[in-house]
Amino acid sequence: MVEIPEVLKYTKEHEWVKVEDDLVIIGITDYAQDALGEIVYIELPSEGDEVTKGEPFGAVESTKSVSDLFAPISGEVVEVNEALLDSPEAINEDPYGEGWMVKVKPYDLGEIEELMDNEDYGDFIEKQSEK
Repeated sequence: MVEIPEVLKYTKEHEWVKVEDDLVIIGITDYAQDALGEIVYIELPSEGDEVTKGEPFGAVESTKSVSDLFAPISGEVVEVNEALLDSPEAINEDPYGEGWMVKVKPYDLGEIEELMDNEDYGDFIEKQSEK
């Protein structure tokens, strides 16, 4: 069973978002890491970089494929999970914890409201699985 925590918001590109104070933490979902398989490399932006909602901000490479990471919101990257550069498998092991990717200071927190909640995301991946 795929884990979909209630406290997070989700995108159709399988990123998750957690609001923590005035920052937004971004990672990929349990569903995404499972679909990708063993993650062997990750490319992330640098602190101070800007990310734009809907635009690629990095990439994740697995034994199966390479996938772009899409920004769920626009903002400035204030922290990067450097540990993933040496241990990208943490994304497979703990996608919602140690596997977080970047922390962003959003330009508009209202963009979060446009994302899916856990129930909508659960329905979305169920429909994806049926294809």
